Amino acid sequence: MKSVYLMLTRTESIASKLVRVFTGSKYTHASIAFDEELYQLYSSGRKKGLKMFPSGPCMEGLDKGFFGRDPHTPCIVFEIPVEDEVYEKARAEVEGFMINNEQYKFSILGTFACKLGIEWKRKNKYFCSQFVAEILNRSGAAKLPKAASLMRPMDCAELEGMNLVFEGNIGQLKETISREGISEHA
Repeated sequence: MKSVYLMLTRTESIASKLVRVFTGSKYTHASIAFDEELYQLYSSGRKKGLKMFPSGPCMEGLDKGFFGRDPHTPCIVFEIPVEDEVYEKARAEVEGFMINNEQYKFSILGTFACKLGIEWKRKNKYFCSQFVAEILNRSGAAKLPKAASLMRPMDCAELEGMNLVFEGNIGQLKETISREGISEHA
C-alpha cells in the first residue's frame, strides 16, 4: 500500500485572489504529490515560478515560486492510501503530462465554465483542480462526484477515502515534514 498526497493552498497571487473573490473558497489551488516530503508537487499552473506565463502542467515545490516566497500561505494536505498499481498508474499519468508538457496549456476559460457549472473539457487544457481530479480519476485513486472539468479545489477536499494529515501554513508544513514527516503528523 502506498499513498498519494493532495495539497490545497491559497497564495497571494492575483489569480488566487480572483478565484477567492468569485468562489469564496478557503483554498484556491490544488496540487498532487507522490512522496510524503511533498518534494515534488504537480499541478497545472505557472511553469516558470512567479511568472504567470507560460502556464500548464508544472512541478511545484514548497521552497519554490509562491510557496517559497510566502511561508504564511495557508495549506491543507490529504493522504489517499492506494494500492501499488493505482499509485504507479497515477505517477504514469503525471509523467505523461510532464513529458509532453509543451502540448498542454492552462485552461483559463475552463475556470469560468467551472464557476458557471458548465462541463467543458478542452483538448490539452486544464486548470489546477481539473488536472488533479483527472489524475485521480484516470488512475482510480479516487472516485469523482462530478466531471473533472467541474471540480474546484475545495471539491477535491471532499473526496472519499482521504485522510487529513495537515492544516496550517507552508512554513509550519515544512517544519512538520522536517521534524516528524507528514504521515506521522496525522
